[in-house]
Amino acid sequence: MKVLVTGFDPFGGEKINPSFKAVKRLPDKIMDTEIVKMEIPTVFYKSIEILRSKMCEIQPDIVICVGQARGRAHISIERVAINIDDARIEDNEGNKPEDKPIFFDGENAYFSNLPIKEIVKGVKSIGIPAEISNTAGTFVCNHLLYGLMYYIHKDFKRTLGGFIHVPYLPEQVIDKKNMPSMSLENIVKALEKIIEISIRHYK
Repeated sequence: MKVLVTGFDPFGGEKINPSFKAVKRLPDKIMDTEIVKMEIPTVFYKSIEILRSKMCEIQPDIVICVGQARGRAHISIERVAINIDDARIEDNEGNKPEDKPIFFDGENAYFSNLPIKEIVKGVKSIGIPAEISNTAGTFVCNHLLYGLMYYIHKDFKRTLGGFIHVPYLPEQVIDKKNMPSMSLENIVKALEKIIEISIRHYK
């Protein structure tokens, strides 16, 4: 088995992105399953193209994409991606789509096929706050989740896929009043638990 886990590069004026910082810390094997780690650019369409290319190359059984969520205090397990790009800020190449469908031939929405309720329960069981989220936003995180599930439905029908939002790291909120954060150690532990549960579910 192979699990592909992705994180984003920094965006929106941040110098770091906790998603890939945590992904890099993951072990190379979990439960005797190979963990492939990859950084994705915070760029509309390029992000999906790079992800799909990697999926074609390695044929993963599970794909877990991870992103940063400003203002969230919990590990957020995303339930659904919607077929719309509506950016509040520019991506890392200056794109700022408004009310634009991601794929014209795609469904209005695609649901993650990870065991999201089991994952929330499992992350909470190790003392880390977790929740199901019913919106991945309309920026590149939702865009990537939508692209992932679009291609799973079309070309990778036996693959499990989903998206996890993680809070800021403490060093990112020093000058941000009343902004929640989570330690890198806890984010990594949560991702390890999420991967373990997903592997068990797949088997």
